[in-house]
Amino acid sequence: MATFQLQVVTPDKTVVNEEVETAICPGLMGEFGVMPNHAPMIAALKIGKLVYRIDGKDRILFISGGFVDIRKNKCAILAESAETAEQIDQDRAEAARKRAQERLEKQNGDIDQARAQIALQKAMMRLHIANLRVN
Repeated sequence: MATFQLQVVTPDKTVVNEEVETAICPGLMGEFGVMPNHAPMIAALKIGKLVYRIDGKDRILFISGGFVDIRKNKCAILAESAETAEQIDQDRAEAARKRAQERLEKQNGDIDQARAQIALQKAMMRLHIANLRVN
């Protein structure tokens, strides 16, 4: 089966550098698929899950936004952060979800509502992906 190079890079490390069969990216305007010989494109990514296939098996990665650059049979993702389902600490994600929820419920002028909403989205997506690993 035809493949392409998938690289997922954060400011700290390279999370994925593999030959893959397909990838489904969490685009800002909706999910989109990438296959070998995909047309060149650049797109913004939102908080979500990146699903990619190696040897017929799907793998899932948490992505907290960034950009994707697709060209010459290579899909390069520059993400703010990225974690495999196994790397997600469920207790920490649950604590972050509760903190963000409490901040949003306070409706206090001292709270940055947009930042709390983003923290809630990240925590909930991490929990969702961690649960996919368990099930």
